[in-house]
Amino acid sequence: MFKNVMMYRIGEGWSPSLEQIEQALDAERFVPCGASQEKAIGWVEPRGEAHGPLVEAVSGQRILKLKIETKGVPGSIVTRKAKERSAVIEATEGRKPGKKEMKEIKEDVKMSLMPMAFSKESSILVWIDPATNLMVMDAGSQAKADEVVTMLIKSFAGLSLTLINTQMSPQSAMASWLITQESPAAFSVDRECELKAADESKSVVRYVRHPLDTDEVKQHVEGGKLPTRLALTWEGRVSFSLTEAMQLKKVTFLDVVFEATSTEKDEGFDADVAIATGELSKLIPDLFEALGGEMALG
Repeated sequence: MFKNVMMYRIGEGWSPSLEQIEQALDAERFVPCGASQEKAIGWVEPRGEAHGPLVEAVSGQRILKLKIETKGVPGSIVTRKAKERSAVIEATEGRKPGKKEMKEIKEDVKMSLMPMAFSKESSILVWIDPATNLMVMDAGSQAKADEVVTMLIKSFAGLSLTLINTQMSPQSAMASWLITQESPAAFSVDRECELKAADESKSVVRYVRHPLDTDEVKQHVEGGKLPTRLALTWEGRVSFSLTEAMQLKKVTFLDVVFEATSTEKDEGFDADVAIATGELSKLIPDLFEALGGEMALG
């Protein structure tokens, strides 16, 4: 749960009840793609149980889940079938279809093949912390996060979301940690990073399972290669890679996190949510502090 973390600040004045959230999500419930439909997007049950609630409340936190289904026909197949149709027209009518007609033929071919297309499904967990007005998404890319934001804004009137900005950019902070070879409070620098040159060469150096407190790494950074990703561990409890866009990738909860929890499997969803949100709700403020604090909105 929460292998990726993208953080947004919720604007003031938005505090719906659980019932209001459920009602709003139900209006945008996921409906699978139709035969000729390329994409479907909507809210599903976070717990994975059919006909369950669309919002789960665990330890005061709110958990939602967005599902996305896409269907597509490979462009090479569309092109080949369109050429076959064009050849038939040329043979039977003695003319070659123009650009506009070929475009229409390709679209028609695509629609005719869509019912046979395989679908891809993905889902994104959303965590809302009402106490701090923080929203966290388990989105692996900005494009996925944008889709979640679009659906949230569509579902909830009066909701505004802003990406978190800190006084020091993650890239500047990561560069400083590598040059000084000093980790920020509560964090330790691990053995993985990516450095990218800012000049036209765009050269990249990656270290994997490699010590980073070396003169070689320091010289790369001082020479103009800036960190785009750096592996960190928080309090010996959660490991992750911090990116230049302040996304957390490859989030891993370490064994010590689970030592005090029950090994029983009942209420697994609630336990997973409580552990993930409990750890991240302490890690995130420490990360903001390591980056000089959060910039005030407006």
